[in-house]
Amino acid sequence: MMIKRMLNTDSNWGALIARLTLGIVLFPHGAQKMLGWFGGYGFESTVDVFMNQMHLPWFVAFAVIIIEFYGSVFLILGLGSRIWSLAIIGLFTGIIYTTHLDHGFFMNWFGNQAGEGYEYALLIIGIALAVLINGGGKYAVDTRIVKLINK
Repeated sequence: MMIKRMLNTDSNWGALIARLTLGIVLFPHGAQKMLGWFGGYGFESTVDVFMNQMHLPWFVAFAVIIIEFYGSVFLILGLGSRIWSLAIIGLFTGIIYTTHLDHGFFMNWFGNQAGEGYEYALLIIGIALAVLINGGGKYAVDTRIVKLINK
């Protein structure tokens, strides 16, 4: 059964740490875009910026917000960990090619670049790959769902 294979995970600490790290680090970014928390603009204004300043289609803006916000929340819970990790890998691969590639590898720590490099995005992709391969790990809701399916 495909759903069972996607949700199945070993109950290990390493996968839990990767899942929580990814979810906790992405949550503030998603909350900025969705809710306007942490100095963000909120949903409507973020969509407006993506469409009018970055010239991205509305569905891309919508997908970015949904993946960063709901993906981070569901990763923290361990619900659909592999699915959200795959979405995050796709998202951050797109972010590298559309936004960061022209600015080199390094983030703009000292303000001497025109924009941010792609090192942060690579870290996110690497952690998401670990979750994609290993599943949500210990205390993931995915584990509970698989147990219910097996009954």
